[in-house]
Amino acid sequence: MTDLTIEFAGLRWKNPVAVASGTFGFGREYGEFYDLSELGAICVKGLTLHPREGNAPPRIAETPAGILNAVGLQNPGVEGFIRQELPELRRHDVPVIANLSGNSPEEYGEMAAMLSDAGVDMLEVNISCPNVKAGGMAFGTCPAAAAEVTRAVKDRSKVPVMVKLSPNVTDIAEMARAVEDAGADALSLINTLLGMRIDIETRRPVLRNNTGGLSGPAVFPVAVRMVWQVRQAVKLPILGMGGIRSGDDAVEMLLAGADAVAVGTASFVDPFAPIRVRDGIAAYLDSHGLTSPRELSGGVRAW
Repeated sequence: MTDLTIEFAGLRWKNPVAVASGTFGFGREYGEFYDLSELGAICVKGLTLHPREGNAPPRIAETPAGILNAVGLQNPGVEGFIRQELPELRRHDVPVIANLSGNSPEEYGEMAAMLSDAGVDMLEVNISCPNVKAGGMAFGTCPAAAAEVTRAVKDRSKVPVMVKLSPNVTDIAEMARAVEDAGADALSLINTLLGMRIDIETRRPVLRNNTGGLSGPAVFPVAVRMVWQVRQAVKLPILGMGGIRSGDDAVEMLLAGADAVAVGTASFVDPFAPIRVRDGIAAYLDSHGLTSPRELSGGVRAW
């Protein structure tokens, strides 16, 4: 019989399907559709040390094969999350992964200590944030800066640390090796691709922020390629994401080298997308005489 359970960075997941940060809020709305305990893991909305209102609207726009967003990390802050959201999440039998965004390595470290002390199961470190001490360059585009943040979080965390890699780089494998060497326990990729759309009547960008992060089916081939490249470069567990909307997509991502997958933008179209993806993986395993998703990971036969 098919057994969907996996071990990911030392944690037991009931199945290899998580929900991606920024697309699931804190789970309350989706919990009205199904029991959140059916998920492999929940990556909550990105958190900052202090509450943020986010960017001015318009800050989300549809594209032909996905969405552009520049929400700007609207969130209640770490203390607000711990007080208001974490108790509700803890009612469900599912690992809770807190996504954190900071402006300095010290801020990342402070958040890591607070969140791990509060009882989350894992930290996901968003390194697509600007390094205010280095003129605004994103931590995720500089290997040394990404490694510095990783070490800062690892030094203060009591739970496994997963680093979320940005695709907006020249060499994704170099970034992966840098954070692995700095002590990361796992990797998640890819974050959104930087994009832009323009309203030809007003001649203004469709987003008030001018540019935004592109997600959805349009980025899937890029995500598969980057997961495959990173699997060749590091030994860490990989949470693959970027445009997954079906069981077949998830199987493809696993074959590329992911150990688990995350469903994001697809949940906006169909709240049950993560459940359908889970069931699709199980159906593929059954039809191919396989008993575990672990048998798929990294199984691509490259030419």
